Amino acid sequence: MDAAQQEATARARELQRSWYGEPLGALFRRLIDDLGLNQARLAAVLGLSAPMLSQLMSGQRAKIGNPAVVQRVQALQELAGLVADGSVSAAEATDRMDEIKKSQGGSVLTSTSQTTNSSGAPTVRRVVREIQSLLRSVAAAGDIIDAADSLAPTHPELAEFLRVYGAGRTSDAVSHYESHQN
Repeated sequence: MDAAQQEATARARELQRSWYGEPLGALFRRLIDDLGLNQARLAAVLGLSAPMLSQLMSGQRAKIGNPAVVQRVQALQELAGLVADGSVSAAEATDRMDEIKKSQGGSVLTSTSQTTNSSGAPTVRRVVREIQSLLRSVAAAGDIIDAADSLAPTHPELAEFLRVYGAGRTSDAVSHYESHQN
């Protein structure tokens, strides 16, 4: 890849970060891992061609043009959270993915339903994802790490929070939270 292509890819990933909260390659890889999918299955559930998914993941293309696909991504993120916290079995997740695949989507401005546990409280994974989304909507991971480094001498707890919840993986942040609840 030449310098111009690298620059275009970096620009596309930055646009993805500003539009979707993170580069789509990271988001899609997490969905693949969390839901036990391969790229072809993810593309099928989202309603994208495999080449289009690959272009979005690699940063060759910045934007998901179809709002229904964006809503399917959001639905898969919620489903991945339910699978991770044990609320949904693998078999049930497969059925739900088939439903998501068939969904036509609506307004992308409607809020998604809150994922809750049996007591009605939001799950840890859902809260962590909301925190990450908020932090990533205002700063890139590198900027969050820089802020954490600046805060570390005077506010080590806040610096750790920013590193784990702002720039880290969701699964690592959930583990961090759970380890500090004992």
